[in-house]
Amino acid sequence: MSKWILMPDSFKGTMSSLEICQLMREALLRHVPDAEVVSIPVADGGEGSVEAFLAAMGGHRVEVPCTGPDFRKISGFYGLLADGYTAVIEMAAAAGLPLMEGRLCAEGATTYGVGELILAAIRDGARRIILGLGGSATNDGGCGCAAALGVRFLDGTGAEYVPVGGTLDRLCRIDMSHRFPLLNGVEIVTMCDVDNPLCGPNGASAVFGPQKGADPDMVTRLDRNLRHLSEVIRQDLGREIADLPGAGAAGGMGAGVMAFLGSRLQMGIETVLDTVGFDALLPGATAVLTGEGRIDCQSLRGKVVIGIAHRARQTRIPVVAVVGDVAPGAEDAYQEGVTAIVSTNRRAVPWEVARQSARADLCAALEDLFRLYNAFRSAR
Repeated sequence: MSKWILMPDSFKGTMSSLEICQLMREALLRHVPDAEVVSIPVADGGEGSVEAFLAAMGGHRVEVPCTGPDFRKISGFYGLLADGYTAVIEMAAAAGLPLMEGRLCAEGATTYGVGELILAAIRDGARRIILGLGGSATNDGGCGCAAALGVRFLDGTGAEYVPVGGTLDRLCRIDMSHRFPLLNGVEIVTMCDVDNPLCGPNGASAVFGPQKGADPDMVTRLDRNLRHLSEVIRQDLGREIADLPGAGAAGGMGAGVMAFLGSRLQMGIETVLDTVGFDALLPGATAVLTGEGRIDCQSLRGKVVIGIAHRARQTRIPVVAVVGDVAPGAEDAYQEGVTAIVSTNRRAVPWEVARQSARADLCAALEDLFRLYNAFRSAR
């Protein structure tokens, strides 16, 4: 019996990692009926992360009333994994772009509901929180989230308020003394796959603000306000966070979780690999099948395929990347531990065309891959 580990990322805009895992499994078992299959859909921290972790690890989804990004009450959720100890939270579930329903306002959106989800998970028994950053509508530096967890933000008159991107300039003092004791002893790991600093031309406002409804003038104000936040954090908390890699993720939420929650930022794939016990699954494996929509130079910066390859090459387990598109520079993946790259784009057409037949093309590529495997196995 052979053992196969299936661990693909989603093909953005076409197929989820859950769906790809299922297609890989079906194709594999058609050609290798006695195979032991370990399916681990990959989550990157954005929408779908909770479902991916639950599919891989077991557990259940918990619905929670919380505050949406526009301060209206909504129904949010998190996942409590089967260990009863670990909770997975997508910040998009409480502060995501779709929740604004077309009324984007980067200056007025809040992460308050994210803090409410964290609090609910801890009250449910979680002692480890995996927080995914991605798809946010906010630019508040994580202040809303912190406020929901007891951190007090005070303006020039000493009045407490909940800062948003457009009111961070009013902030004069941060009081951590009322942060909820429930947080003590809780490990918070934040999945973050970008390395943007908090401010400047590569910062949260300049890079991500426009997709949240910010015009150039608003971007300038938001950037200035986040700079001010970093100065108050330095003054009151003794933390230099403005230039830390990932501080600018999700409208400065990366900076906020580090400063207010003591969280560490970690590449999403590393979080997944640690949580599912990937290293312990590798011994005896025939191969690892992974993949993503496009493999390019960005993939080499620690994304899913390369993160898996780095771990697997220590045990010399082959890693096959099944991808939608192979860009120039992808060949460097071989130096990182990838054994082979298989493209599903059989007709060399643009993505807009290829996405229409992505499922069928993936199935065809998998068919060829496992036919080849059986041919080599029979020739031995």
